[in-house]
Amino acid sequence: MHIRPFFKKLTRRFSLYGLTLSAVMTSGTHAALPQMEAPSRGEGNGIIQTLQNHGFDIVSLIALAIAAAAFCGVAYHAYGSYSEVQSGKKTWGQFGLTCGVGALLLVIIIWLLTKGTGVL
Repeated sequence: MHIRPFFKKLTRRFSLYGLTLSAVMTSGTHAALPQMEAPSRGEGNGIIQTLQNHGFDIVSLIALAIAAAAFCGVAYHAYGSYSEVQSGKKTWGQFGLTCGVGALLLVIIIWLLTKGTGVL
């Protein structure tokens, strides 16, 4: 029964020492925030042009995500078509047609996204 108060005092004492030690150890360190990168088109002459350049970077990133999603969709569909060829539901010609149309679709999507970001 007498051991509990001893551990309570010991815990309080170590907490106080730990708090003091951490305050002393971190008092000399100062971390600076990283500087914001300039947009890919440069900072521009004013705030409006800088915001437009940041907007261009954001739209380019969204276009890249759309192209990646389209690629994943075509790959998923081609894999499903290959699976159906292996099970005998489709022929190799249908699989080739699926891959060819998918590749053409990807080329058109990437071309349209490139033209769309060029408008900005």
